[in-house]
Amino acid sequence: MTASELIQKYNVPGPRYTSYPPVPYWNIRQWQVNDWLSLVRKAQHAETDKKLSLYIHLPYCDSLCTFCGCHKHITTNHQVESRYIDAVLKEWQLIAGNLDPESEIEEIHLGGGTPTFFGADELVRLIEGLKQILPFSLQIEMGFEAHPNSTTTEHLSKLHALGFKRISFGIQDYDPLVQKAIHRIQSKEHVLFCHENARKSGYESISHDLVFGLPKQSMEGFRNTVEQTLNLKPDRISLYSYAHVPWVKGTGQRGYDEADLPSADLKRRLYEYAKGVFLQEGYIEIGMDHFALPDDTLALAASQKKLHRNFMGYTTTPNSLLIGLGMSAISDCKLGFAQNEKSVSQYLKRVENNELPITKGHQLSESDLEIRQHILHLMCHFETTFPETTTLDRKKTEEKLAEMVNDGLLTIKDGTIEISETGMPFVRNCCMAFDAYFENDIAARKFSMTI
Repeated sequence: MTASELIQKYNVPGPRYTSYPPVPYWNIRQWQVNDWLSLVRKAQHAETDKKLSLYIHLPYCDSLCTFCGCHKHITTNHQVESRYIDAVLKEWQLIAGNLDPESEIEEIHLGGGTPTFFGADELVRLIEGLKQILPFSLQIEMGFEAHPNSTTTEHLSKLHALGFKRISFGIQDYDPLVQKAIHRIQSKEHVLFCHENARKSGYESISHDLVFGLPKQSMEGFRNTVEQTLNLKPDRISLYSYAHVPWVKGTGQRGYDEADLPSADLKRRLYEYAKGVFLQEGYIEIGMDHFALPDDTLALAASQKKLHRNFMGYTTTPNSLLIGLGMSAISDCKLGFAQNEKSVSQYLKRVENNELPITKGHQLSESDLEIRQHILHLMCHFETTFPETTTLDRKKTEEKLAEMVNDGLLTIKDGTIEISETGMPFVRNCCMAFDAYFENDIAARKFSMTI
């Protein structure tokens, strides 16, 4: 089959598998907070290592980027910063008292929204406040997402002084036509300024996030974006597929005509071009949609098969406990998931009333746990192996994958499934064969296309 024919065949709606089960299939519509905390304690008790990760969702943005699928709150009123930071610290205080006394924080990631919407001093207050409540590991890893337009030298210097070593700049595309369509105007000169200042400040890993499949994108324009990116030689590059789901995200993704979106064939050619150039320039392909230089910790973890994937993306710290703080943040205790209120006002109201702002979640069954491991292995290492004792119908799963085998996308031998280089762009399709919840007839209402 040609690449175009493979795309036509396998470009179907499907989950991105940030979690398994995917959020639409979670089984608890209203967590009782004590039940969730009890599950967290049970999970911690089963682990000898009491290290944990923190994801902190900072939802505010000065303006709406029309491609964005994140939970955010648009405002130009920066007086909201202090109250929100107070709430996050209070939420952490409420949670930390229920954790094992030997717990310590090994990883912190600030995501959004736009973390650099917040002033540098407010972010310093946040990190110092977290540390007063629970100690940091001596090997703590800290990173944050940054919008070049709002990132100042003060952000870079003060956060680095606190121990932040990783920074991820949201670039998306340098083409002025694309930037106008997605309402994300930022010059290459300003990106260069932020990137060089991050280097001078001492950041050890700088990532640039690019998106393919955006409205108005062309091969010529995207070649320029890739070239501009390589001129700066970031340590990591994320190459995300634009997920067009306006029926889920509301009016934000309807800021342009549907006809402006590249075809599935052009979208895949944009990806294949960028991937080819990145590999040629010495980057290592990491899991799904990530690339890193060989000496970057992400590449080293991948080569040692120590890569992990959670709600923060790919990470080198595979902690079994991830606590999400802030509006819409998701927590993962290995045995289950919980998500916070998606409304800023409701989040603030509940925390200020001394309540944990948890809404829905999922408690994983024995089968869920096994399927989750298979999907993690596929997403991180492009292979997985059935154990001798399995809760799954192995024969049925292999039958679902038979067409992918015939099309040269993967191999199955002695219970090991290995995705080929040709099959890597279709890793989500492979994961769908394991998914016990996925239903094709309703998928179009829930998920973006896999390609």
